[in-house]
Amino acid sequence: MIRFQHVNLMRGTKSLLEQADAILNPGEKIGLIGPNGAGKTSLFSLLNGELHPDQGEVDFPASWRISYVRQEIPALEKPALEYVIDGDTHLRELQSELARLETAQNSTGNGLRIAELHTSLEEANAYTVHSRAEQLLLGLGFTQEELGQPVSTFSGGWRMRLNLAQALIAPSDLMLLDEPTNHLDLDAIIWLEDWLKRYSGTLVIISHDRDFLDGIVNVILHIDDKKLRRYNGNYSAFERQRAEQLVLMQSAIEKQTKKRAHLESFVRRFRAKATKARQAQSRLKALEKMEALAPLRAAAEFSFEFREPESSPNPLLVMEDINAGYPASDEKGAATTILTDINFSLQTGERIGLLGVNGAGKSTFIKTIAGELLPLTGRFTTGKGLNIGYFAQHQVDMLRNDESPLWHLARIAPEAREQDLRNFLGGFLFPGTMATTPIAPLSGGEKARLALAIIVWQRPNLLLLDEPTNHLDLQTREALTDALAQFEGTLVLVSHDRHLLRATTDSFLIVSNGSLQPFDGDLDDYRNWLYQTRQGKEPDLPAQTVASSSESEISRRDQRRQEAEERQRLSALKKPIEERLKRIEREMEKLQPLKAAIDDQMSSPEIYAAQNKEKLKQLLVDQAYYAKALGDLEEEWLQRQEELEKIVR
Repeated sequence: MIRFQHVNLMRGTKSLLEQADAILNPGEKIGLIGPNGAGKTSLFSLLNGELHPDQGEVDFPASWRISYVRQEIPALEKPALEYVIDGDTHLRELQSELARLETAQNSTGNGLRIAELHTSLEEANAYTVHSRAEQLLLGLGFTQEELGQPVSTFSGGWRMRLNLAQALIAPSDLMLLDEPTNHLDLDAIIWLEDWLKRYSGTLVIISHDRDFLDGIVNVILHIDDKKLRRYNGNYSAFERQRAEQLVLMQSAIEKQTKKRAHLESFVRRFRAKATKARQAQSRLKALEKMEALAPLRAAAEFSFEFREPESSPNPLLVMEDINAGYPASDEKGAATTILTDINFSLQTGERIGLLGVNGAGKSTFIKTIAGELLPLTGRFTTGKGLNIGYFAQHQVDMLRNDESPLWHLARIAPEAREQDLRNFLGGFLFPGTMATTPIAPLSGGEKARLALAIIVWQRPNLLLLDEPTNHLDLQTREALTDALAQFEGTLVLVSHDRHLLRATTDSFLIVSNGSLQPFDGDLDDYRNWLYQTRQGKEPDLPAQTVASSSESEISRRDQRRQEAEERQRLSALKKPIEERLKRIEREMEKLQPLKAAIDDQMSSPEIYAAQNKEKLKQLLVDQAYYAKALGDLEEEWLQRQEELEKIVR
C-alpha cells in the first residue's frame, strides 16, 4: 500500500502539505483532485522520487514499478512504433543485452546467458510487444500509416500521445497520469477509459474531466486545506459526501459559535461580581480550551453568465450544397476538400453537439460557419444581425502575452468606459492590478477564462465552441456548463467533455466519411458506434439517423424549430421573474448586515443600562423595521420562486 504519514511539503516559500496522512491500497484507482496550485503535481513528484517530503514519510513497496508520462517532447527520427516500445525499459535492456551477446566473437561461451535472456524475453511478452504497441497507438488516434513515421514529424500534442502510449505499454505496479486527456479527443478518451478500467495495478489520475473520473476511479484523494482527505467512490460520490460534510460542519460551527457567545456573555456580566467570580473563571477556562472548528472550506465559487443577445435572426444561417475544406496554397495547387454536399440550416435556439473521430472535419465545419474558411463550392447565407462568438481549439495561443486582460477587452470595446471593463473583468477573476498586468505568467486555464470573457462581452447570438474546456479546471468547467445551460442564443459545440455535452446540447450531428448528418442517438450510442468503427465493421447509426428522406428531414427541422420557439417562450416568461428575484436578493443582501449589526448591539448587556434608554428605543424601532422588510422580501422571494418553478414544469 501507499502510506502518507505526517507529510509536510514546501515548494519555495509556499506550503503545500502540512501533517498530511492518507492510505491508498493496492489495486485502487484513485482520482487526485484539488484547486490549481494545491500541490497535485508535486504529490506525483513525491511518488516517483523526484521530490522528498520536508517532514514525514511516503512509503510504498520498494519493488513497485512506476509508470508515468514524460513531459519531454523529443524530435527524434525513430519511428513512432519503436519509440512507444522504448517505454518498456526492461524489455529494451533484455533485447540490447541479447543483441550484444549474439554478436560477440565468443558468443558460444555465452550460450547459457542467451538461453536465459530468451526465457526472460518471453516472460516480458517481447513477442507480442509490436501488436500491443500498435493497438495503443491506433486507440489513441494514430493511423496505420503513421506508425512508421518519425517522431519528429508529429506536432507537440501528438508527441504527448506518444509519451502516453509509452507509459501505458510499460509493465507497472503504480501508474501516475497527470491530465492524460488534455491532448485527446472524445473517441481517444473513451478508448483510454476502457483501457484503464482493465489496468490491474494501482492507478492515480489527475483530471478535470468528471465523466472520465466517474468511469474509472473508485477512490478520490482530495488536497484540501493542506491535508489529504480520502473519499470512497467516484467523483460524483465525492461531491455528495463533501456536500454532506459541509452541511454537518456548518451546523457544528453554528452550535459552537452560540456556545462561545453564551460563555463570553456570562464572563462579561459576572466576572467582577464576587458571588459569581468562580463560575466566571470556570467559563473563561472553558473558552480557552475550546478549539475553534475550522470549516471544510469549499473552493471560492466562480460563476458567470452570457448576456442576452441583442438580436435573434431566424434562421441564423443556411448552407446549400457546400463543399468545405482548404483552398489551394498556390495557383497550381488543388483545394483540399474535407466535407462535401453540406445542406444545413441553423435555427434560433438550437443547441447542437458535433461528434466524429479525430480528423473527420469537425473543426473544418466550425471554421466554415465562423467565416475563417470560405466554402469551396455552394451557397452560404447568413441572417441579418448574426453575431458569432467563436472559441477556437487554440484560442489561448491567439492572445497577446505581452498585453493585459484590460488591453484585450478594450481592443474590441474601444468606446466602453475603463471602469466598466475593469468591473467586467473582475467578474472573471481578473481584479485590480491583475487586469492591467501582461498575461504571459498566467496559467493556461486563466488565459482560457480571459478568452471566454472576451466572447461574453460581445453578446453573441451564436456560440461556436471548439474544445472550450482545454486548460480549464473542474470549477471553471462547472461555471461554463451552468452558463451555457442558461445561454439564450444558439450553440454549436465540439468537446471531449461528455458532462458538458450532455448538460448543454439538445441534439447531435456526426461528421463521418466526408459528410455531415444528424445523429439521433445519445453518447452511449456514440460509444457503440466508435466500437464498431474500431472493429472494422460498418457502423450502425441509430435508426432515425439512417432515414434521409426529405420528409423526415423536414419533420426534424419543424421539431427543432418548435423546440426553439418553446424555449424562447419559456425564456420570455422566466426573464422578468428572474430579474425580480435578483433584485430581491440584492436588497436582502443590503438589509441583512444592517439588521445583524442591530442584533449585535441588542445582545450587549450595556445597551440595557439606564443611560442608553433612548438609544435602545431607536434600536428597537430599527430592528422591527428591518425584520419586517426582510420578512416581506423573503415572502415575495418564495412566491416568485414558486411562479418560476411552475413555468419550468
